[in-house]
Amino acid sequence: MYVVIIAGGGGTRLWPLSSPDRPKPFIPLLGPETLFQRTVRRLLEGEGLDLGPGDIVVVTDQRYVGFVRDQAPGVAVLAEPAGRNTAAAIALAAVAIDRPAEEVMAVLPADHLIADEARFRAVLQAAARAARGSLGIGSPLVTVGVRADRPATEYGYLHPILERAEQVDGLRVHPLAAFEEKPSAERARELLAIPGVAWNAGIFLWRRRAITAALAGHAPDILETVATGYAESRLAEVYPDIRTISIDYAVMEPAAAAGEVVMVALDGGWSDIGSWTALLAALGVSGTGRVVQADEPVEAGADDLVVRRVAGRLRVEAGPVRGILDADGPAALLVGARPGRAAVEALVERVAAREAEEL
Repeated sequence: MYVVIIAGGGGTRLWPLSSPDRPKPFIPLLGPETLFQRTVRRLLEGEGLDLGPGDIVVVTDQRYVGFVRDQAPGVAVLAEPAGRNTAAAIALAAVAIDRPAEEVMAVLPADHLIADEARFRAVLQAAARAARGSLGIGSPLVTVGVRADRPATEYGYLHPILERAEQVDGLRVHPLAAFEEKPSAERARELLAIPGVAWNAGIFLWRRRAITAALAGHAPDILETVATGYAESRLAEVYPDIRTISIDYAVMEPAAAAGEVVMVALDGGWSDIGSWTALLAALGVSGTGRVVQADEPVEAGADDLVVRRVAGRLRVEAGPVRGILDADGPAALLVGARPGRAAVEALVERVAAREAEEL
């Protein structure tokens, strides 16, 4: 098995800590390590996976190659000329990484928090075995679902067929009936009550030939453009014209409808740290958070915090704050977070220190 880490993102949901020039994976949000560094470390340390740095390839926008090389020396980097979402990134990995067609490729996001890392490695190991053949499918596309424990509206959902199952290394593997995109609050409550339904974590495993065949069948325009551009050394010329679409929409949804996808479940304390609210929870701080646009009036109470940039420097301020903020761009309003101000200030200091080091 080898691992492809997809590292990028727009950096907008955790502004002003992140930005399009310095997205979430490369920021030390939870401690000295960045989420990207944690992702690499959990693959290389511990038992079960037997991976070395040479088994990890990071696919990233060319703007972030320096971050990858600085934060994870020794791993390979595959640079995209422009960000075109995960379908194009995975097509590039399938075309450009010279590994055997029968070998299993694991695809992971760079910016997830996994509390139980040993359990995560065990799930990956079982999923890799399932990708070599399970439930009567010779080379299935395997997706990892996270057990849903609340009616989340920020995640897509996976619907397994519970009536059909197979045991693989102690884990139950089910065919996937369908993907469901991010739901309304009412629909999320309905989904939580359905047995077996899981969050879509964006973690996939498949043989290289299986994903190549799936791309050829469901997104031939993307695969052909990437393959031709790579073979003819014209990738920078053709890549910006590739349609921007996720692997979920382009391949996994139609593949599930065709009976080509199976699911294994992960219950190891997963979060994608996809919002200020999720970041506060990971830091042990109560409250909720959201990004406030530059021209949006702010109403921060006495128990709230505001994080903003002024003249390029990050600042944490306690409420009350009213009106349009004096800030370089969008800021963060953290409602009810004042009791955790020390943790928020430590976060801001970590980020500011890392930025200063990289200047």
